[in-house]
Amino acid sequence: MSVMSVMSVIEDRIGPKYRIGESSFTIEHMSRHEGNAMPQPHAHPFYELYYLLEGERVYSMNGQLLTARKGDLILINPHDVHTTSKGSIPGFERILIGFSPSFATGMELGICGLLPFDRSRLLHLPDAEQPEIERMLWQMLQECKERRPHYEIVVRSLLAQILIQIHRVEENTRQTSPAPHHPMQDKISEIVTYVNNHYNEPLTLEEAAARFYISPSYLSRMFSRFTGFRFSEYLRVTRVREAQRRLLSTQERVQLIAEKVGFEHTAHFNKTFKQVTGTTPLRYRKEHR
Repeated sequence: MSVMSVMSVIEDRIGPKYRIGESSFTIEHMSRHEGNAMPQPHAHPFYELYYLLEGERVYSMNGQLLTARKGDLILINPHDVHTTSKGSIPGFERILIGFSPSFATGMELGICGLLPFDRSRLLHLPDAEQPEIERMLWQMLQECKERRPHYEIVVRSLLAQILIQIHRVEENTRQTSPAPHHPMQDKISEIVTYVNNHYNEPLTLEEAAARFYISPSYLSRMFSRFTGFRFSEYLRVTRVREAQRRLLSTQERVQLIAEKVGFEHTAHFNKTFKQVTGTTPLRYRKEHR
């Protein structure tokens, strides 16, 4: 199936989200004439593969700001906070896959060392590899649409082939020298790591700036540039992400979880949790367990 350039699309095309099981596997095709932004940074308990067919998107995750273009794959591990926004090109076309760890385990991929990804990141596929990846993605969509007998097995097989192809591309490019980057990028990565390790403490932009010998205003600008988050926003999302993990993996009361992730008042925690996730802590625990 040929891919129509997003520049020639007159109307947005948002295909149905096909599912296997309740939340084991999803795939969706989308084409937008004008770029849109993800309203809130978020995380989810499944893997995500975002393949850009046309256009440009800006992804923020793990302290990095990544610009995805045609032929790029965004690889996202479970529970990694990320957000996406418009690039310099107004429109885009993509295919998005989500799959649970149990779906991957069913294919016995863990023993092959294909999952988890060593980190969430952007992978540029060589031009020669893109047609085959796109063929498999379109075939997955077609299989899910037609739902012929044993289509689930075909989808699992195609996903396994895509993950193997990703692994091979990474092996071929592992020795490539990294592109030069802004001198502040490593410093921002240090600060992000510090926040990830000390989110449960009283942290402020001013305190972080003093600790890393940077002016607060400069840190604020650079943090937003390289992560896509304001400092306070990243801290808030990191705390909520840990709260989500505790809600699902422990029997701790909401008040105790709020304290452990750095909130002084439960009411403030509840309000922030709902702003980030769209639901309350208790409802989140009930719906996702």
